[in-house]
Amino acid sequence: MGFMLPSRDTPADKVRALMARKENIEAEMDAQVSILKANSSTLNSPLVDAEGFPRADIDVWAVRHARVRIIELRNDLDALRDTIMLALQDVYDPASVMQAEKSAMETDVPAEAESASRPHPFAKVNGVAPGSPAAVAGLLREDLLVSFGHLTRSSFSSSSLQPLAELVTAHENRELTVVILRQEETVTLSFTPRSGWGGRGLLGCHIVPY
Repeated sequence: MGFMLPSRDTPADKVRALMARKENIEAEMDAQVSILKANSSTLNSPLVDAEGFPRADIDVWAVRHARVRIIELRNDLDALRDTIMLALQDVYDPASVMQAEKSAMETDVPAEAESASRPHPFAKVNGVAPGSPAAVAGLLREDLLVSFGHLTRSSFSSSSLQPLAELVTAHENRELTVVILRQEETVTLSFTPRSGWGGRGLLGCHIVPY
């Protein structure tokens, strides 16, 4: 009997693989929805005519199959999003961040400890589209992001905001808690990233590193 070599995939590699799988599921869902649209059908439209016979104007079998597959894919997508969230926590482990901040506060002199207790933004909002999820949540231009979900300044090893983009994608149609700094005041907002709101992206705002 053979044996398995330990995986050399890093947590980031696993996240990328999961994100690719998510994109594949979404692409298949789009294909199944196209089948429904081609038959002028929805997930709930009738498949029989007024006399109770299968409708002759649509491919009943194709519509039935598409409906079942869409439901399966939606369930797969929900489960995969939970898996992605756990994988992201391995990449940007908030426990490690909190421990590092705690150690820093314990070793700093009082003046530095006071500075460390202040919010440390990692990104700035350059613009918010009207009617977007960001606008609905109450985000404003010039707001500074202190935390986004479990992400904080220590979650970013460079000026790239890729971890933020990955978190937003994984949280589509699911609420996220965001803490911002607005004119020296800390404000907590609730975001629900979503597509189809009438503009680009899942948030509808332009965010740059700070």
